[in-house]
Amino acid sequence: MSSGNPTLSWSLSEYLPQEEMLEVGRRQQQLFIGIPKETRLQEKRVSLSPDAVSLLTAHGHRVCVESGAGEASRYSDNEYSESGAEIVYDRKKVFSADIIVKVEPLSTEEIGLLKEKQLIISAIQLKARNKAYFEKLISKKVCALAFEEMVDEHGQLSVVRAMGEIAGSTSILIAAEYLSNVNLGKGYMMGGVSGIPPTNIVIMGAGTVGSYAARAALGLGATVRVFDKSLHKLRRLQEWLHTPIYTSVLNPKILAKALMNCDVLIGALRPENGRAPCVVTENMVQKMQPGSVIVDVSIDTGGCVETSELCTHDNPTVIKHDIIHYAVPNIPSRVARTASLALSNILTPILMEIAEQGGVENALRTKQCYQQGLYMYNGVLTSKVIGEWHNLPYSPASLLLGGL
Repeated sequence: MSSGNPTLSWSLSEYLPQEEMLEVGRRQQQLFIGIPKETRLQEKRVSLSPDAVSLLTAHGHRVCVESGAGEASRYSDNEYSESGAEIVYDRKKVFSADIIVKVEPLSTEEIGLLKEKQLIISAIQLKARNKAYFEKLISKKVCALAFEEMVDEHGQLSVVRAMGEIAGSTSILIAAEYLSNVNLGKGYMMGGVSGIPPTNIVIMGAGTVGSYAARAALGLGATVRVFDKSLHKLRRLQEWLHTPIYTSVLNPKILAKALMNCDVLIGALRPENGRAPCVVTENMVQKMQPGSVIVDVSIDTGGCVETSELCTHDNPTVIKHDIIHYAVPNIPSRVARTASLALSNILTPILMEIAEQGGVENALRTKQCYQQGLYMYNGVLTSKVIGEWHNLPYSPASLLLGGL
C-alpha cells in the first residue's frame, strides 16, 4: 500500500503484532574441580573444606581431591569422601580436572601436568615468580586467577583481608606464648590481672593486621600503642575499636622511646614498592628490655625490624640482644583449619557463580571483580604488571573478553 508520496510510504507488516524478544537464560555449567595436596613445606591450608565440597557436589558438580590434601588442616579423606568428593591417589588424575583450586602458586612440576584451557585459581605471590615461570605457564594456554588480587562487591581484597585478620589476631596469641617463662620471655601474662600493671604492646601498622592485633591485645587487657604513617588509618582504627588508644605517626624518636618500655612489638607495616619499610633499627632493639618479644608479621615482604631473621614454623624464633624474634612467613598456616574455612567461604561462592554464569568466560565478562584477579587467559598474559616486569607481551583482559 502506498500513498504515492515516497515520504509517506509504509509496510503493512509494521502494523502487525511483533514477537517479543526475550533474553535466553544461560545454562548452568557442571564443573569438574580438582583439589591437589599442597607440596610446599610450610603450607598446611587446603583450598576447600569438606562442607564446601558438600555444597558443590549437592549442586551436581564433580570434585576430585588428592589423598591427604586436608590432613594438615585436620580434614580426613573420609570426610571429603562423605561430602561427595572422589578421593584419588594419582596426582595426574587431580590435574585432569577442568578447574584446579590451590592455596599456593603452582610449582614448576605442577605446571607440567596442566592441560589447555584449564582454569587455575590460586595465589600468585608475584614477587617470588620469575620470567621462566610465566613463560612455562603461557605455553600451557591456561586461564589463571590470582585470588589475592580479586575484590568483592565492596571493593575489598577479600582473601588478603581474611588472612590479615587471622594473622593480626594470631600474632598476639604468639606473643603471649613467647612472653612466658617457658619460652625464655619476661614471664608476664598477656594483659594482666587486678593490681598488676598490664603488659605494653607496640603495634606498627594500622591496616588489617595491625587493627586485629590491637583488638586482640585490648581484649586481653593489654595497653596498646599503634604507630602508622597514615593519620587516616590511625583515625579509622580509633573509630573501629570504639575506644581511645595511644596512636602516633611513625616518628623515630617517639617510636624508640615506646620500644624501650614495651613488652611486645608487633611489626605489621604494609610493603612499599614491593618491600616492607624497615623502621626498627638494631640500635632500637638493643635498648629494649631483655625477654621482650618481637613478632614481625611483615617478614613475608622483607620485615620491618632490622634484626628479624627468616624462620620456619618448625624453628620459629631466634634470640638477638636478649630479645625473642618471631619472624615466620604465612602465619595463617599456623592455624590452618581456621584459615582453610576462611578461604572456603570466599572461593566456594566464586565457583558457584562460575557455574551459574555458564562458565568462566561469562563470569569474567559479567563480574569485573573476577577480572581484577585474572592474569592469564588461555595462554595470553593479561597482567600489565607481570608483562612490564618480565618483558613479556600482554593484552588487557577487557580487550580479550570483549570479543567473547
